[in-house]
Amino acid sequence: MLVKKFNEIGIQDISIVGGKNASLGEMFTQLTSKGIRIPDGFATTSTAFWKFLKENNIQQPLENIISGLDRLEYSNLNLIGERARSLILNANLSPSLEKAILTSYENLQEGAEANVAVRSSATAEDLPDASFAGQHDTFLNIKGKNAVLEAVKKCFASLYTDRAIKYREDKGFKHSNIALSVGIQLMVRADKGCSGVGFTIEPESGFENVLLLSGVWGLGENIVQGVVNPDEFYVFKPSLQNGHFPILQKKLGDKKLTMVYGSIEDENRTINQATPLEQQQKFILSDEEIILLSKWAVLIEEHYQKPMDIEWAKDGNTNALFIIQARPETVHQIKNKNIFTAYTITKKGTVLVEGNAVGSKIKVGKAKVLNSPKEALDLNDDTIIVTDTITPDWDPLLKKAGGIVTNKGGRTSHAAIVARELGVPAVVGCGGATHKIKNDDLITLSCAQGKTGYIYAGEIPFKEQQIDFSDLRMPNTEVKLILADPENAFQLSYYPNNGVGLLRMEFIITHWVKIHPMALVNYNYLKDTALKAQIEEITKTYTNKKSYFIDKLAEGIAMIAAAFYPKEVIVRLSDFKTNEYANLIGGKAFEPHEENPMLGFRGASRYYSDLYKDGFALECAAIKKVRDVMGLKNLKVMVPFCRTVAEGKKVIEIMKLNELVQGENGLEIYTMIEIPSNVIMAREFAEIFDGFSIGSNDLTQLTLGIDRDSEIMGKLYDENDEASKRIIAMAIKSAKETNTKIGLCGQAPSDFPEFAKFLVREGIDSISFNPDAILQGIENINKAEMSFVTVGSAESSN
Repeated sequence: MLVKKFNEIGIQDISIVGGKNASLGEMFTQLTSKGIRIPDGFATTSTAFWKFLKENNIQQPLENIISGLDRLEYSNLNLIGERARSLILNANLSPSLEKAILTSYENLQEGAEANVAVRSSATAEDLPDASFAGQHDTFLNIKGKNAVLEAVKKCFASLYTDRAIKYREDKGFKHSNIALSVGIQLMVRADKGCSGVGFTIEPESGFENVLLLSGVWGLGENIVQGVVNPDEFYVFKPSLQNGHFPILQKKLGDKKLTMVYGSIEDENRTINQATPLEQQQKFILSDEEIILLSKWAVLIEEHYQKPMDIEWAKDGNTNALFIIQARPETVHQIKNKNIFTAYTITKKGTVLVEGNAVGSKIKVGKAKVLNSPKEALDLNDDTIIVTDTITPDWDPLLKKAGGIVTNKGGRTSHAAIVARELGVPAVVGCGGATHKIKNDDLITLSCAQGKTGYIYAGEIPFKEQQIDFSDLRMPNTEVKLILADPENAFQLSYYPNNGVGLLRMEFIITHWVKIHPMALVNYNYLKDTALKAQIEEITKTYTNKKSYFIDKLAEGIAMIAAAFYPKEVIVRLSDFKTNEYANLIGGKAFEPHEENPMLGFRGASRYYSDLYKDGFALECAAIKKVRDVMGLKNLKVMVPFCRTVAEGKKVIEIMKLNELVQGENGLEIYTMIEIPSNVIMAREFAEIFDGFSIGSNDLTQLTLGIDRDSEIMGKLYDENDEASKRIIAMAIKSAKETNTKIGLCGQAPSDFPEFAKFLVREGIDSISFNPDAILQGIENINKAEMSFVTVGSAESSN
């Protein structure tokens, strides 16, 4: 059979129509009944391709051409590819094949000449270890019989693009065993709407509970080529499936260009035009559309029983959404998530540019600023390519480089996809990288600091640690993480842990929100025009400025709560000091000056004060959104620096006024034990709070009367001091007597085995560590627990 309709194709037909077309047929036949819209179409078969080669007597000539390939340096790759493609383009489709194609084409729209997409699909495509992403050509907005036939032949020829030849060489495929199927599919008028891609797992970490959608106005080729920075949407699958609002984060891309169709006569067929400013500042999809696409993505993943990489499009004429492709995700499904290498910057330097991090590695190397692949000479593992954007033509070269930096592109661009597959660290969408980085500059590329990647000037010191969690034994004492940055949460969720014992809200406010909450509450009354303009620029997509604070803070908290779901995540309410709050945009107008902010207007005292209670209401609204709207009820709340029992009661009451009601929907409210009064009155605090967390840093300095940051007195600060340990022991004892959960957050249990042993002996319920200290902390706790087991056994035997 030369042609098969989509409704005649299933995933078992990969050898006949290639992975791409087999997947389209599978979805068309199996998933349209579940509401997923797939544009109809048909595909030429591998039989048609072999018949084409045989009838034109070019199969052996093709093999002869490929046999001349320089497989050491690939110095003649361009020439070999050009000869192979020319051989195919100068051949003819047989009358029988033309008839089969044209009959199916006419049937797509009942005899009318439909606008179609003509896509290549190799018969070894989309296997678990090979995506073939971008290796072969696609032709859009094709209309008319002759145009369709010509596009089919061009797709045949694209089996021998330079990049496809090199890809097969790298993957070990025999060229003469691969056939090319061509899919002809009704066009979705995304040129008048929008389009994009999606991963049913988080593409950097492989985290399976989150999916990522990204998209642009117009045709999706701008995403693939990395020409524009797209909108991005992170969606939490458990919330999606249990009926809660599932969108964890919405990131607005610039979308400066929109790709549309030129005239049918225009051989280029697509053109890029400037996107109107109003459209740039608007998300391409509504929340309802994001959720619908996400539900489809999950259905597709469930059907295939593996993570998937999908392409979607929205028709601007009908506003209907469609899935136009789906293939297996090829990077993370073959990784062992118990074993990975952790990279850590040990000393930061001058940041030249920043963008989207791809991978988690750090690379030091010499920059090669290139305009095209043709300029790429003498690349090696110490070369970091710096260019405007990466297209599939670069693919044969990327494996030689040590890193990639681009001006343009999102984390779902072709550059990002190929970098992940090759294991090459990349920072894409930097903007201005080719101007700010000079040729032959020594630079450090860091993808180890979350979703944001940084390019530092010179060589920045870092450490590399191989971590294997597969045989790690978790202790009886709960081990939790101390976190602040949502961008690291998905990767860190793979660390052995019992949840997050301390989520520091301050980092999210500083780096994600950036603006003082009271400046947003009083936005309409601000008299500083420059400040007002600065806030307007940051919050331009929000008419209600308070909603900006709520949404951004909720997004940051939700990313961490989702990463560790359903384990508990304890978020500490804001604990900036007045001098730190003043550093936020607009903060100076709302913060009093204090000589000793450490002991001043901080923690619980702020939440019911007229100076801040309206700002605290926004914090409560963000937490309520995460818990009640998004359904992340594993989030618990902790009150810091609560000086008296009466103050604790006030905070719980004002939280109730802000619709955060203790006990409602399982809400637990903890308090920090960091002031001696907390220990002295622990039984009374236990009557109003659900749990305690010892903040050993503040508790030690207030017990010893030492500012730990003092250059003169800092040397006397010691968590191992007997007074500090006694007051911690008193807190644990009171918690045990009142049946109140108690943990500790601090560095000492990882730095000092004897301190961990002390906590275990006293009966602490949990210990929270910074990520870089958690393995040592677990080892120290295990040793402590074993020592008590050994002692107990010895005593019982005596």
